[in-house]
Amino acid sequence: MNLKEKRIKRSQKTRKKILAVGAIRLSVHRTNLHIYAQLIDDKNNKIVASASTLEPDVRNDLSCGSNVEAAVIIGKRIAEKGKKCGIQNIAFDRAGYKYHGRVKALAEAARENGLKF
Repeated sequence: MNLKEKRIKRSQKTRKKILAVGAIRLSVHRTNLHIYAQLIDDKNNKIVASASTLEPDVRNDLSCGSNVEAAVIIGKRIAEKGKKCGIQNIAFDRAGYKYHGRVKALAEAARENGLKF
């Protein structure tokens, strides 16, 4: 079993627990070049809001989309978009990634800007 398969297996366990709670989840995906965040409503199978370093507004402000600064900006943007949709309480889905570095920075920025998890 390679590293990607192990990460996916860890993420499936987390998603089962989140589904049992029934909360809207903040899903994070990171690559070597970018970071992505989505607010997903699993009851209705819809993406409520999304933010990434590929968005033109963000891309112009950043020199690099794969660092902690970029993750903080995406955390702020997803929190603002979530508040516009009337979402405050969420469940954090780190998608099997360790809670450090970019993932931690995104989560803390989202918390500071109004999301509760």
